[in-house]
Amino acid sequence: MLKQRILTALVLLPLALCGFFLLNGGAFALFIGAVVTVGAWEWARLAGFEAQGLRVGFAAVVAILLAVLYSMPGLAPWLLGLAVIWWGLSTWLVMTYPASARYWTTKGAKVVIGLLVLLPAWEGLLLLKQSASGMGNLLIVAVMVLVWVADIGAYFSGRAFGKRKLAPAVSPGKSWAGLYGGLGIALLVTLVTGWVRGWAASQVLVALVIAAVVVLVSVVGDLTESMFKRQAGIKDSSQLLPGHGGVLDRIDSLTAAIPVFAVLLWITGWGLL
Repeated sequence: MLKQRILTALVLLPLALCGFFLLNGGAFALFIGAVVTVGAWEWARLAGFEAQGLRVGFAAVVAILLAVLYSMPGLAPWLLGLAVIWWGLSTWLVMTYPASARYWTTKGAKVVIGLLVLLPAWEGLLLLKQSASGMGNLLIVAVMVLVWVADIGAYFSGRAFGKRKLAPAVSPGKSWAGLYGGLGIALLVTLVTGWVRGWAASQVLVALVIAAVVVLVSVVGDLTESMFKRQAGIKDSSQLLPGHGGVLDRIDSLTAAIPVFAVLLWITGWGLL
């Protein structure tokens, strides 16, 4: 399993880095769109569609909607606003699961939720890439580093101190200690970044708030996919990535973090649009 994980990472990492940082405009949108479309194919299974035709059909619908969104950039603020509402609602659904399952177990509800998970993540990445500040690549790195650093911090602090479970009905392995540890290390990285870049105290404060919200919502993104997988009775969203599960298993935290990060940058006026 470890060998598979390493080999898969060695293949995917260069492709991901090239796609994120060397592509621009329509090519970047197409690259991210391909990833999201594969995620849609996986989500269809979580929604209860076992037949390949139906799963491919849902992925095709998502691809068409991405093309529509690309041709109508004015819809971006509305889509990201819906995403913020959804992730706020999802927090409640996760923390009250399994009682909350009665609100979203129909296939129709799962299809709509899948759109709210996938489409805003794609839109948010496009907005970050096209940032008016000219720091699109840096912003993409920032949100990914926040999520990954928090995940690493949560793993080690959870193993060391994680006795009180965060959402045991959804993901028994996650603990409050892990959440605090991940959040703490992410805030520390933000502080160090502000010091290195010479930010004013007010800028550091804003950055800390943004970092905290992004880390917390990334945890919700992770737990949300876990909730849907648990309800569907599956371990991984697919087996497309040997040793890593599926695409959704790799990007679940980012689907929540990216659109919220984009909205926070827009609200605070940090040169997103």
